[in-house]
Amino acid sequence: MSAFTAIGEDREIDQNEFTPGIEPQATWCPGCGDFSVLKALKQAMPEVGRTPDEVLLCTGIGCSGKLNSYFESYGFHTIHGRSLPVARAAKLANPGVEVIAAGGDGDGYGIGGNHFMHTARENHDMTYIVFNNEIFGLTKGQTSPTSPKGHKSKTQPSGSAKDPIRPLSLALASGASYVARTAAVNPNQAADILAEAIEHDGFAHVDFLTQCPTWNKDARQYVPYVDVQQSDDFEFDVTDRQEAGEMMYEVESKLYEGEVLTGRFYKNDRPSYGEEKRATGEMPEEPLAERYFDEDAQWERAADELIEKHT
Repeated sequence: MSAFTAIGEDREIDQNEFTPGIEPQATWCPGCGDFSVLKALKQAMPEVGRTPDEVLLCTGIGCSGKLNSYFESYGFHTIHGRSLPVARAAKLANPGVEVIAAGGDGDGYGIGGNHFMHTARENHDMTYIVFNNEIFGLTKGQTSPTSPKGHKSKTQPSGSAKDPIRPLSLALASGASYVARTAAVNPNQAADILAEAIEHDGFAHVDFLTQCPTWNKDARQYVPYVDVQQSDDFEFDVTDRQEAGEMMYEVESKLYEGEVLTGRFYKNDRPSYGEEKRATGEMPEEPLAERYFDEDAQWERAADELIEKHT
């Protein structure tokens, strides 16, 4: 067990431990798909054997940003599009913490798109949940990167002239080692996928379809859905990058044609960024965070070498 947290505690976990006492009831709009993300995440934690003291949840701005207010764990509410760099730093400083980042489609694929691409490329060991409702919800209904072409909104009153981003394909091309899509209307699958993503060693991207009944009334409720792993109509190897890519392209195309396909699409066991850095000796085996509690620890700063050269 860590010297300063409950990391490594071996006991049975109850999902109710992840319901905070201060703000136990979420205040999202009635019918919002975000409730399902929260429920699935709570259900997943006992499966992976993590306690609230072993989890850090970083969120961005938007309706999804309230997730860590309703989830009992360590939390960091970042600015718009910046949940991933904060999550990366925390994981590198203390690899024993289970790090989860969350954001909306505007937050994750638009404002924070650059962080998304490079966090996937570097394969940081964390789970990234993107609440995808095809709209900017908190700011009252603007077109987002996943809004379908022709979608009318406050920012595109004549209809969007842009094709939507393909988040699954982007994650794969960028280097994510686990890619999946689930939906608010499929809570059991959602909990299973989140548990798998959290247990995965590397960057796990989960595109979570969440309906917005307030600001995206024209959007489908993502039903009926098809689990590609449970259907005889789809057969592909999730460990084969080419097959996974072809399947993702089909899935992303069919979504805007009214067919919702969910499931696991890609999994690769390549080393995470932290593992690579420790293997080359650029990161210590002992967590950097432990040094705060070690009176004999010698602190190094990158600036020290520069100061010595100029003094």
